[in-house]
Amino acid sequence: MGYKHERQHMMKRTVLLWVCLMAIQAGAMGDTLRLDLDDCIMMARKQSVDAAVAIGELKAAYWAWRSYKADLLPRVSFSATVPAYNKRYSTYQREDGTVSYVRNNYMELDGSFNITQKIWYTGGTLSVESSLDWLRQISGNATERHGQFMSMPIALTLRQPLFGINTVKWDRRIEPLRYREAKSAFLTATEQVAMRAISVFFNLILANEQLRIADQNLQNAEKLYEVAEAKREMGKISKNDLLQMRLSRLNAQSALTNAESNCKARMFELKALLNVESDIEPVIPEKVPGVTLVFQEVLDHALNNNALAITMQRRQLQAEESLASAKSNRQSVTLYAQAGYTGTSSKMHDAYHDLLDRQVVQIGLEVPLLDWGRQRGQIRVAESNRDVVKNQLRQQSQEFRQNLFILTEQFNNQLQQLRIAEEADTIAQRRYITNVETFKSGSISTLELSDTQTSKDEARRNRIAQLYNYWYYYYQIRSITLWDFEKNRDIDADFEEIVK
Repeated sequence: MGYKHERQHMMKRTVLLWVCLMAIQAGAMGDTLRLDLDDCIMMARKQSVDAAVAIGELKAAYWAWRSYKADLLPRVSFSATVPAYNKRYSTYQREDGTVSYVRNNYMELDGSFNITQKIWYTGGTLSVESSLDWLRQISGNATERHGQFMSMPIALTLRQPLFGINTVKWDRRIEPLRYREAKSAFLTATEQVAMRAISVFFNLILANEQLRIADQNLQNAEKLYEVAEAKREMGKISKNDLLQMRLSRLNAQSALTNAESNCKARMFELKALLNVESDIEPVIPEKVPGVTLVFQEVLDHALNNNALAITMQRRQLQAEESLASAKSNRQSVTLYAQAGYTGTSSKMHDAYHDLLDRQVVQIGLEVPLLDWGRQRGQIRVAESNRDVVKNQLRQQSQEFRQNLFILTEQFNNQLQQLRIAEEADTIAQRRYITNVETFKSGSISTLELSDTQTSKDEARRNRIAQLYNYWYYYYQIRSITLWDFEKNRDIDADFEEIVK
């Protein structure tokens, strides 16, 4: 009675499972979303959290680049004090040399208009300024009727470090590389999103296949157990063989339960990645890009496009800049020069008449006389850091080439591995069907049949795994080279549109 009840229970589970599978096959008839690999990758690039993070990082780099470019252009500014009131005592020296305190009580207004431009080739700054000041002196209870105006219609000012490092020149070499690096990193990130989508997509395919295999194995175990019971009654098999078949049926039940749980987990994982609510039916890709890669071509594309290659160039330049900065710190000499016109009057319009020349020339000098080798030590540190960076970059370059070579060989070999796995799967399925019929006739043992079933299941899983490896290797190489080998062109994006 217990066995019959258990058998009825398993029949109900089998019917329910087939209803679920039929619902999946219905696709668009319900809430199930039927996706092939290309659609899954496209949705992941648009809707996944990883894609949103990549876009956020690109936007940050884009606006940093825009800020740098704006910094090279003339800067226009206006500053003003409206108003300022001062009432205080100040020191005053008389003609005889004595000092006393006098009361100073005044109000002032001032405003200035400035245009400042960095000089790319010298690292200095050049500015044009126009200003107007107004001052009213207040003495006791008597207030002057009119204040005093001082105008500076135009003044040209130059600030120029004479022996310092030209940071503008170095920035013009480094910042474009930094932005190129960010764009390449974004494209790489989108390809890595595709790689993750491939992994999760094939995890669900494998889980669905495992569920189908588990259900089929349970059905076969039920049928074979019935056959074994009949053979036992006729005395053709031992009690041990019957118990082995019952154990196989119990194992099949357990495997089905585990497969159902795993399938739900993999479904949830893919839904979370794609940010969708409906269930998904993944469609196994039937075709693969039949391309064969040449390592030298792959390496050339990687060196031209990969963010790591650009990072190496940037780090090398930054090390050279640090060394140049350390050497330029031996002395600090700055030239300040200003030339313009100025005028004063109690009336504003008169302050712009009868203008007087205004010239200021100033050279600031700072030279260390005794620093106990501090400056020399800083230069040696910068030289050592530059050499360390060179060696690190050389090592990274070697590892990069080595890993890329291995990956290229793995990809080229993977197509053959896939073809072998497909043929092995076909043979294993046929062999199992044949052995099932052979077992029914009593020609093979239960252990031989169990071994055949295990080989069949493993062959099917290996076929899916090899198909996954092929696509994963393919997109991994795309993420490194940023090259579309099917269309034979660079992988690119409309960055201006993306950052809007």
